[in-house]
Amino acid sequence: MFRHDDHVPELVPQLSPGKHRSPRKGACFMELASYLAGERWSDHPACTHPLVARLARLVNDHTSNSGRGRLVELVPSVIGLISDDPHVDVDIALRSATTALPVASAERQRVLAVGVLAAERVRADLDGRPADTLQEPSRRALAEVPDAARWAQRFAREMRITRKGFRRYAAPHIVGHAVFGVAEGCIPDPDTMLHDLLAGAIGDCAAWASRGRDPIPVAQLEATPAATAQRFAPDSPYSASRHP
Repeated sequence: MFRHDDHVPELVPQLSPGKHRSPRKGACFMELASYLAGERWSDHPACTHPLVARLARLVNDHTSNSGRGRLVELVPSVIGLISDDPHVDVDIALRSATTALPVASAERQRVLAVGVLAAERVRADLDGRPADTLQEPSRRALAEVPDAARWAQRFAREMRITRKGFRRYAAPHIVGHAVFGVAEGCIPDPDTMLHDLLAGAIGDCAAWASRGRDPIPVAQLEATPAATAQRFAPDSPYSASRHP
């Protein structure tokens, strides 16, 4: 494992933003993971949970050139990090949204607050709790942005979302808005916040992957309504990234 202040050997691609055609041109976080895992060169390798990989690509692209080297130490921890449990997507989306809410712009705060409510509804469904219950971290995060929280509560009255719709559309877009919100925020050290967000998400996935109980198979998740697909469509602001 390489630390951010180590000299990386010449044969190991250097982290840089965007996609790269080959290791000689550099590597993003997930391309380096594919390289170390012995997979075909790709920023979407099979060795990593898709939402963790999306977050890693976004963090890689929105971390400064001076801070990106610190991400190298996290790359080995995503190799083989796979879980089919839908709690993974919920936990990563909630971690991302609650991290970014206090520092994001007002417009992004509204989207992130809706994301918190959507994720909590899916978690309540998975855990057999009433749909309107919130976990304490979500309550605290929403309390810090009361205007956005009130707007989100009004919007969420008409919101319909399923487990599959959340996993396929909502969670990736929540993660996108969260990373953009941190990167654009008027804070002294966004690089550290992005690094810690990614590290925490890796830990969330690892915790579910290590559980002994049977996960809920993705194939059994219910179909996505058209309204959910439209609300979280790929051409929304969430998808504005150097990586698809």
